[in-house]
Amino acid sequence: MAPGAAPAAVPVRVLLVLLAAAARPAATWDLWALRCGFSADCECGFGPDLRGQRERPAGKGLWGQGGSRGRGAHSRQGREAAGQGIPGASGSPGEPSRGHPLERGLSAVGQSGLTGPSRAGRAMTARVLQSWFRFVSGLEFDLATNLVGQPLVRQQVMKGLREFLEKPNPEKPLVMSFHGSTGTGKTYVSSMLIRYLFQRGLQSPYVHHFSPIVHFPHAEQIEQYKENLKRWIQGNLTNCGRSAFLFDEMDKMHPGLIDVIIPFLGPSWVVYGTNYRKAIFIFISNAGGEQINNVTLALWRARKDREEITLQDLEPAISKAVFENPQSGFWQSGIIHEHLIDFVVPFLPLKHHHVKQCVISELVQQGLEVRPSVVQEVADSIPYFPEEEKLFSSTGCKTVASRISFFF
Repeated sequence: MAPGAAPAAVPVRVLLVLLAAAARPAATWDLWALRCGFSADCECGFGPDLRGQRERPAGKGLWGQGGSRGRGAHSRQGREAAGQGIPGASGSPGEPSRGHPLERGLSAVGQSGLTGPSRAGRAMTARVLQSWFRFVSGLEFDLATNLVGQPLVRQQVMKGLREFLEKPNPEKPLVMSFHGSTGTGKTYVSSMLIRYLFQRGLQSPYVHHFSPIVHFPHAEQIEQYKENLKRWIQGNLTNCGRSAFLFDEMDKMHPGLIDVIIPFLGPSWVVYGTNYRKAIFIFISNAGGEQINNVTLALWRARKDREEITLQDLEPAISKAVFENPQSGFWQSGIIHEHLIDFVVPFLPLKHHHVKQCVISELVQQGLEVRPSVVQEVADSIPYFPEEEKLFSSTGCKTVASRISFFF
């Protein structure tokens, strides 16, 4: 070979390799590996914060009062950021405990091709599942230490998340519906879940928040709202099946509007070409709060402790108030008729000592001295019901943060 021919050999060889690769059938390309190669995050920011103990962001009360709930999904900022709020923090994955169902699931992941055709894809899924196990432990601790007076909420939320996260390929999206009076922790719990589930919390572009007052204010435009909502969810699920959608104030949603998302909530294998079954939908509503309060009061008078209250005690009252009310967003909804809600989560009214816990937490959060006299005065300043017993806070812990300044 002539001395001058050697340098040309390398480009020719590279060209032949590229041509051979291009000639391969499209089905043999390892798209999973390519995706992971271009992005280290193959779960769309779905990286649980694994720490059980943390400080809430500055300026946030026990229920996150005064913070941003997220830019509108249909605003310019909403389309770009798809949600603003409390930032999350990332942790490091750990190992599942021996004998846990998730450990067996991890072993199965390594032996199957369900999670991706490449070794890199299977390894990534295994790491995500390991993170989920640690995430559940941390979230459970956070709920137990920071959410006051809601044992049934902790039970229902943890049950729902465990069942959903332990499955590499869930049968359907996780759909939860939060019900209760104002100030009992509905928004706080939903924000906590998102902070744990997504590395950027409510700031994640894969978390989407909807409010009927902001996004669907005019009843005469309901058909346009339906089309907008369908397109928004379809587009974001196509972009990332591992997305979360929060629907606030469902009691103010126009009846019939929410049914447009029914195709995204069921167990179908394919909708619009995406694995939407990994999505999470959370509905938040004050509807049913009065009925939950009445049942809780009746059980208290019957000497039944709140830790003994079960979902069966509350479900009939919630169903009648929420699903059979013509003014409710769920009125005659196919979501109810087709049993697409996986977990109904009732929030109980808070008693005086629960409010005092909120006051203490808020004082600590604001960096103020925890004086017993101030704690008592703030808790006493809140109205309670019923008139005779003055047992439950009329506003839960919602106004605690704003009241503290009056006593310093």
